[in-house]
Formats: sequence, C-alpha cells, structure tokens
Amino acid sequence: MTTSDQHHDQEQAPVLEALERYHRAGEVGFTPPGHKQARGADPAVRRVLGDAVFHADVLASGGLDDRRTRGKVLERAERLMAEAVHAEHTFFSTCGSSLSVKAAMLTVAAPHEKLLIGRDAHKSVVAGLILCGIEPVWVEPAWDRERHLAHAPTAEAYEQAFRDHPDARGALVTSPTPYGSAAELAAIAEVCHRRGRPLVVDEAWGAHLPFHPDLPTWAMDAGADVCVTSIHKMGSGLEQGSVFHLRGGLIDPADLASRADLLGTTSPSVLLYAGIDGWRRQMVRDGKNLLAGALDLAARVRGEIERIDGLHVNDAVDFCGPGLAYEFDPLPVVIDLSDLAITGYDAADWLRENHHIDMHLFDHRRLSAQLTHADDDDTAGLLLTALKDLASHAPRLRPAPQVSVPAPENLRMEQAQLPRDAYFARTEDVPLESAAGRIAAEMVTPYPPGIPVVLPGERLTEPVLRYLRTGVDAGMNLPDAADSDLRTVRVVADNDPR
Repeated sequence: MTTSDQHHDQEQAPVLEALERYHRAGEVGFTPPGHKQARGADPAVRRVLGDAVFHADVLASGGLDDRRTRGKVLERAERLMAEAVHAEHTFFSTCGSSLSVKAAMLTVAAPHEKLLIGRDAHKSVVAGLILCGIEPVWVEPAWDRERHLAHAPTAEAYEQAFRDHPDARGALVTSPTPYGSAAELAAIAEVCHRRGRPLVVDEAWGAHLPFHPDLPTWAMDAGADVCVTSIHKMGSGLEQGSVFHLRGGLIDPADLASRADLLGTTSPSVLLYAGIDGWRRQMVRDGKNLLAGALDLAARVRGEIERIDGLHVNDAVDFCGPGLAYEFDPLPVVIDLSDLAITGYDAADWLRENHHIDMHLFDHRRLSAQLTHADDDDTAGLLLTALKDLASHAPRLRPAPQVSVPAPENLRMEQAQLPRDAYFARTEDVPLESAAGRIAAEMVTPYPPGIPVVLPGERLTEPVLRYLRTGVDAGMNLPDAADSDLRTVRVVADNDPR
C-alpha cells in the first residue's frame, strides 16, 4: 500500500524494470516457484505456454525484490497507479476483484453491522457477507420493466435506505454494470458523506474510465471512498489482476491494508503484478488515444449491427433516463435479439460453434460483445460477419424456449436469515417443486454475469423458482448451485436449531 503524496515519473514501470534486472543479474533461486525459471516445467507445457510465462514467475519477496523488500518495487508501482487515477492510496491484488471488494466491505462494516448494498451486486459481494456476517440492507436496482434489465440503484434509493437504517455503516454500489450502464456516483457519494459514511464502488468493469473524458465518471473523481477495478476486464492486465483505490478520511488505509492481507495470498504472482504495472504505464502514455480509437470503433460497430435485420443495439437512449441509468459506456455492445425470437443462450452457442466467436454476456433475450482498445477493424469484421450469419440462420434456432422472467416486485424475496447464518446452517436438498417457502442455503447465480438470483437466507418463492427452472431449460448456466441442473435446491433444514 502506498500514498500518492508527490508526482513521480509515470514512464517508470517498477515491476517490469525489476524483472529485467533479475534476469540481467542471472539470479539463481533456491526458493519457490519449483519450476525454477521453466527448467523443471514439463516440455509439453512449455510448448503451449511459452517460457516467458515461467521467466516472469518469480518470488515477489526474495526474488523480484530482496527479502526485506528494500527496493520497494511494489510500493513504487502502487504509488504510480494511485497518481495515474487520482487516488490517495492504491493496493494491487492478484486474487481478482472478488478479493478486493471483500477487503473493502470488511473494512467498512464489522460482523452484525449493516451495509447498504445494491441488490444487483456480484456474487463476490455475497461471499463477503457470508465470510464476515455483515447484515445486508438491500437497495433496489433501477428496473427497466420493458427490457427486463436492472441498472444500479439511484441516489434517491440510497437516501431512503439510510433513512430506514440510519445505523448502516456505509454503502456499496456496482457501477458500471456488466451491461455498461453507470450510476450517478457523485450524488450517491453525497448521500453517504452527509452522514459521515463511506461509499464503496464495485467498478470491476471500469478500469478504463479514468483515461478518456467521454466515458462514465470515474469513482475516484466522483468522490467515492474506495473503488475496486479489474485490470483484466477492460484493461490489458492478466486474469485475476485487480486494484483497489482509496481516498478521503473515512477509511483508515492501514485497516484496508490489514483486511486485504487477511484475505489475500501470501504467494502473489509477479506475472500479474507486471501486467498491472505495464497497463498503467500504457494508459498514461497513450490511453486517451487508444480509447478514442475504441470508442470510434464501437460507434461504427453499433451502427453496422443496427442495420442487421432483427438486431437492436441498446444505447444511451435505451438505458439512461429518469429512474434508469445515469451514464453509459458504449464499449459493451449489448444486442437485443427479441425480434429474431431466439435466446442469447442459443445464439452464443451457435456463434461459438459456427464462427469461433465467444460473446461476453448472454441472457434470455440479449448478447453482449465487449470491445476494448485491443479491438480493430479485423476483429470487428469477424464479429459483424458472424452476427449477419446468425440473423440469417435464426429460423433454425426457433422456437425459442420461453423463460418466465418475473416482474421486479416478484423477483425480490424476503431476507429471512443473514446470509452467513443460512449458509452455515444444517441443510437439506429438496426437489425444486417443494422448495417454495423454504429458506435458501446456497447462492444460485446465472453466469455470466454472476449476479445471484437466490441468496442464502432468502425465502424462496414460486416465481423465482419458475424463472430459474425455465432458464436452465433454455440454456442458463448455474455453476454455483449444489445441483446445477436445478432438480433440487439446497435449503436450511427444518430441524436446524438456529
């Protein structure tokens, strides 16, 4: 953890430079990792992965840096990142934003204390509730009834939640959503700060936001206290590379560092650190130009897709407005398939099988193609060709299985027990047909994007169970359910003494 207290040379990349010094010095490690700079790795593995992966895989302390980290390699890299994104403190994580958001939550609220959380939160947030025993106060998302889509809750919704629960320790909001819609963060931060409470922003999909003015407002610029972002999602980092940033005086940076240390690995990947460090330098050097190119490409791709019969690209006009989203990121290209009368599940499978195109998100009526600064006319051309072919083959994917999507008021269930209590209760697996009225003891999460429909402690209802059953029949993936086919549901046992 480091503080941005003075300006430093953003042309530096401390982790990458330390790796270069390590190899130049011919360091010989009698330490983990056991492959010893690829020498012990299986030849077949080396052929597939390449030796560069192993060469960058060195011990962070006692390898990249000395045993007492006197070179301050990570500290300097974190300081440079903090300066680049207008934060006061920055932390690197090699355990993804799933760890980062838990560290933030556990810093803001303690066991049995309340935290206001948008109900469109990622499953990693729910995992944090289970681990810590925080009591969630769920804040309703801004529902688009016509499109069956949730945007982040409004500032007014957080205001009302604080009125109803003045003892809440802070608030958490997810923005942007995986669909590219963003909350009015400055207004939500004002609601929190008027009460002396911190705002945590799960900005996992927003790593690129600080580097171009035409993108939604960056959480640190909007006054958030902590924001969590995945460098691997919209940046150039490797999978699991995440950073979280802190500003203001409502959270002690030492406490945040301690919570991260409590949850994080003691064997961090230098390979992931290097990806984060290099991405920061890339964005400072040329991020505005790279993102300008990506935004221009996205505008052209959106226009081309809109001209394909049966496809509609959701835009700011669809997602933003009173009671909906506040801002919009055009790089997630969300495509509505309703006029083709096919599901996003079937469309995604068809595109992968026939064009080797992997889509970002898919649900009962949509597909999303995530564009970044790495895309160009060639990749865009492949996408457009595949989507035109999909539209022409749509009749073969009919009739589409019908997914029974509840109205927003029927999608929300009573939180009858704390998530932690239900998760660790005595449980039993009951047939889906008998589960209504029982208290769930597991998360049930369509993936992607990983937003749970069912949480531990919620009292199950027939509309939600019917939605999940028809969703699975249509191709929905539920990887975290005890029975991913949803023949049974794990619930709190009737004889559980708690």
